[in-house]
Amino acid sequence: MFRRKKQQRDLYTFEDLTRFPMVFYKTIGEDLYSERDKNLVRRYLLRLYLVLGFLNFNAYVVGEIAYFIVHITSTTTLLEATAVAPCIGFSFMADFKQFGLTVNRKTLVKLLDDLSDIFPLTKEKQQAYHVAYYDKHMNRVMWVFTILCMTYTSSFSFYPAIKSTIKYYFMGSEIFERNYGFHILFPYDAETDITVYWFSYWGLAHCAYVAGVSYVCVDLLLITTITQLTMHFNYMADMLQEYDGDAHTEDENLKFAQDLVVYHSRALDLSEEVNNIFSFTILWNFIAASLVICFAGFQITASNVEDIVLYFIFFSASLVQVFVVCYYGDEMISSSSRIGDSAFNHNWLPCGSKYKQIMRYIIMRSQKPASIRPPTFPPISFNTFMKVISMSYQFFALLRTTYYG
Repeated sequence: MFRRKKQQRDLYTFEDLTRFPMVFYKTIGEDLYSERDKNLVRRYLLRLYLVLGFLNFNAYVVGEIAYFIVHITSTTTLLEATAVAPCIGFSFMADFKQFGLTVNRKTLVKLLDDLSDIFPLTKEKQQAYHVAYYDKHMNRVMWVFTILCMTYTSSFSFYPAIKSTIKYYFMGSEIFERNYGFHILFPYDAETDITVYWFSYWGLAHCAYVAGVSYVCVDLLLITTITQLTMHFNYMADMLQEYDGDAHTEDENLKFAQDLVVYHSRALDLSEEVNNIFSFTILWNFIAASLVICFAGFQITASNVEDIVLYFIFFSASLVQVFVVCYYGDEMISSSSRIGDSAFNHNWLPCGSKYKQIMRYIIMRSQKPASIRPPTFPPISFNTFMKVISMSYQFFALLRTTYYG
């Protein structure tokens, strides 16, 4: 579905490395390139589908918030009230990510166009860039991450209906239990009439799907942009590491160094664009993820077996999401730092003073590696992951003390 069959010569296109999030996003009506779609009917139908989906989604979010407010005032139902808290946090993250993407749509499309301009097109270049490796590795991460996150929304959405169906049709239950996967305070009787129940149930299921896709796809776009920037940084480092200044004339050395500076500068500019587009979204993502992990962990330690399984999936998905973002942030830092190391380690001794001066400039510039820098957070790396986990544990300890104290 997401991968077009490669040509016999195994030549990749830029679209091959961006197809996964683009196609997946369209399933809720979001098309980043909608302005270029000459089919106006399709463009406006997709836009209408997206708007209606988010209106439905946020209507149910209001119901979740109302449920939380009504039940949080009673200590006897604190566990039940906090059961909806991770879902509210997840919903806020999905909303905020979609809002951030909408605000930065034009900038993101331009970034993708710029990455497309420097994408290697020949088979020889793609082998030198190791495009096949990056494509394979990236898609593995995307599939695992997507399946885990969508398993969370699917399990919460469909578990009550599956459970009720089995009990009613196969275990002799006298009534078909009309429960929902999420705690919602409906403004009407959503359980007595079977038609109203199923209408509300499938509306809620679609709401969960919209939340899951918007939550996942923004991160998938971050992954695909960072993957390509990492590919370029590593290519520069490998090319520089293998360059032998003694085997070329001084003019050839200067041209090589000047072209490298231009290439390096462009890649750094693109990495700044990635930071500008995603940094604020990641900040709120990490804050919300800390609370979601806290509340999901609390439910795991205090709920029944059925809820433990569901919230463990939720807990795992949130951990993996934070880890994946931090992993790719760390990859960007490491790959851009390699260029300075390669500039120092390659054979530059026989070269002229101008070449050495350019190499010194490259080394100095590499001391400040490309990174994603959310406000108030250090550059995204594995250290950031530990900080988020620490924040989550502090919230968790406070919640446990409040509940059992």
